[in-house]
Amino acid sequence: EVQLQASGGGLVQAGGSLRLSCVASGFTFDDYAIGWFRQAPGKEREGVSCIRSFRNRTIYADSVKGRFTMSSDIAKNTVFLQMNSLNPEDTAVYFCAVDLITPFCRMRAPDVYKMDHWGQGTQVTVSS
Repeated sequence: EVQLQASGGGLVQAGGSLRLSCVASGFTFDDYAIGWFRQAPGKEREGVSCIRSFRNRTIYADSVKGRFTMSSDIAKNTVFLQMNSLNPEDTAVYFCAVDLITPFCRMRAPDVYKMDHWGQGTQVTVSS
């Protein structure tokens, strides 16, 4: 029932920008945590940015703070990730995920894998 469709990835040079979009369906934006996560080959999945409905908080990984901005358009059931000043270390598959049962932003392994629902992911490749 819950579906997340991520898009907007691509190939960009270092210093460039991309904007990812995630269209969500199958749940209401009431009590939730929704965010962006990434996984590079051979590395653990990690949280990038996440919005919690509780207190309407947005959090970011230290590695992206100041460069990435997450936003939402509730009317369109869509969240975005504006990524600026990209560097090759940002290369990964980026996933949109939502936690609904106990809505936490599960940013680090092993808890990160326990987000309730995942989108298919979109590839972001940053060349040097």
